[in-house]
Amino acid sequence: MTYLEFAVGFGFVMVFVTVGLAVWRLARGPGLPDRVVALDMMTVAIVAFCGLAAVRSGDAAFLDVALVLALVGFLATVALARFAERQIARREIAEDEA
Repeated sequence: MTYLEFAVGFGFVMVFVTVGLAVWRLARGPGLPDRVVALDMMTVAIVAFCGLAAVRSGDAAFLDVALVLALVGFLATVALARFAERQIARREIAEDEA
């Protein structure tokens, strides 16, 4: 076993652990910001998985998938952050009116 094979295998294990912890945080919460960060962390871990798969297989197509997933994950995080910001603003307006 070469050093690269060991490093890629260890990387896969760490990615799986990261995704597991992110799923736990996504399910447990407690709030929307925690869930958004967990979802973003899962996206980053899956991008890392695609990079590791590209190194292991030698196929550059996995890098294209990783790039597209990173862009979509970024847009999803921005959209969820805007949603959370609007939700907080609505609560503040409702509290001021009450």
